Amino acid sequence: AIISAFSWVFYIFGAFLIWTAWKLVQDARKGGHEEEYEENKLLKSIERRFGVADRYHGTKLWIEENGKRVMTPMLVVMLAIGSTDVLFALDSIPAIYGLTQDPYIVFTANAFALMGLRQLYFLIGGLLEKLVHLSYGLSVILGFIGVKLVLHALHESGVHVPEIGIPFSLGFIVLVLAVTTVTSLVAARRQEERERRQG
Repeated sequence: AIISAFSWVFYIFGAFLIWTAWKLVQDARKGGHEEEYEENKLLKSIERRFGVADRYHGTKLWIEENGKRVMTPMLVVMLAIGSTDVLFALDSIPAIYGLTQDPYIVFTANAFALMGLRQLYFLIGGLLEKLVHLSYGLSVILGFIGVKLVLHALHESGVHVPEIGIPFSLGFIVLVLAVTTVTSLVAARRQEERERRQG
């Protein structure tokens, strides 16, 4: 509804995706996928505010401890999973608008993101050892969709700029993923050969 009423929302979506692409490249250069898991700030603040019991208490979410009501680790796990799902869904909202504005497809794509994108992320996380250039490929795709959304917003504002069509967008995404996969597998094979020679 917001997007139908205010086309300038695409500027925000585009800027968000370009920023995400830049952040992804920075993380890839630092070897970000090797960093240990760290709780998000929201979860940390909730834990500080309410306190957390030192052990599970069956399926209970809240317990009384020393006269104070505190969360159980079960509730912390549920909040962590839920907040991660919402974060992935929020990331996917601007990305899907890079391909279509059909409300049904946008809604179902984000519903599927809520249900399964987190699990897909962990699967991809396990593949990162082989697909060493995947972060770079994803950053190119996110940057491309971000630019596409900004161009669309300019076009809606009456500025004469080229619009990028859906067939070109899909072709570009498939090409980037294919190139990223091939270069990653070649790089991984060379690394294995180097390690064999050294070993």
